[in-house]
Amino acid sequence: MAEKIAFLGLGSMGAAMAANLLKAGFPLTVYNRTASKAEPLRQQGATVAATPAEAVREATVVFTMVTDDKALEELTIGSEGFLPALPQGAIHASCSTVAPDTNRRLAEAHQQHGSTLVASPVFGKPDVAQAGKLWVGSSGPTEARQRLEPLQAAFGQGTYAFGDDAGAASVAKLCGNFLLGTVIEGMAEALTLAEKAGLDRVAFYEMLTSTLFNNPIYKSYGKLIAERHYQPVGAPPAIIRKDMNLVVQEAYKQGVPMPFANIIRDQLTATVALNKQDVDWASFAERVAQGAGL
Repeated sequence: MAEKIAFLGLGSMGAAMAANLLKAGFPLTVYNRTASKAEPLRQQGATVAATPAEAVREATVVFTMVTDDKALEELTIGSEGFLPALPQGAIHASCSTVAPDTNRRLAEAHQQHGSTLVASPVFGKPDVAQAGKLWVGSSGPTEARQRLEPLQAAFGQGTYAFGDDAGAASVAKLCGNFLLGTVIEGMAEALTLAEKAGLDRVAFYEMLTSTLFNNPIYKSYGKLIAERHYQPVGAPPAIIRKDMNLVVQEAYKQGVPMPFANIIRDQLTATVALNKQDVDWASFAERVAQGAGL
């Protein structure tokens, strides 16, 4: 069937994903709490709704991409949430980075309503989203996941299924973000030690990422750390600190010691406390440099 799509949440990631759905030819209705952020999409052919309920009223699929668990729950089942207006049989693709249990709770609410939630978190920065090259995780009922795949292909280069549990893809997303944090911390410590010992940190970074660590993650985040210049902003420190809180909470729930996760969260907490906002979250690497007197 021809899908009618609603996209709710038009930050830097959501706007790019929505634009790629439009480019792929899908009819699209969009909503954002700050209405001005929807104007570029209106100019590209999207219909702009005044409320979440209006946005989803005729939708067969609704994508959400918002800041945190509270925002997602308010948008979905809050006093002005969209769920009561969502047609039965529709799919909610939950793209936000949230706790696994949040998507599980919302999946239960959808089941009672006669709709379905599929966790659909994405990996990649805004420029990757604009290029339609995100990596997508997916978990939820099989039929719903399969229906989403042609839509996810509009903004992603690959979708990976993690089964029927609505929380599973969220676990994968948190684990992935944790690993990115370990790359940043590890590169920061290595480059700081190299510089303190008299090496040129940029030259050392170039050697590392041309040999042992020749991959996009070490190259992109490593460049920021080597040059100690943390722009453009892929995600600000406060957003990823939230993610690391979720990692630590899930680790506690599952009984998994994760000392590195606590280190990364503490580094991000210090960065946020210093009111560092207009910088990429990789700027927490500066806490390592400062601790070494650089």
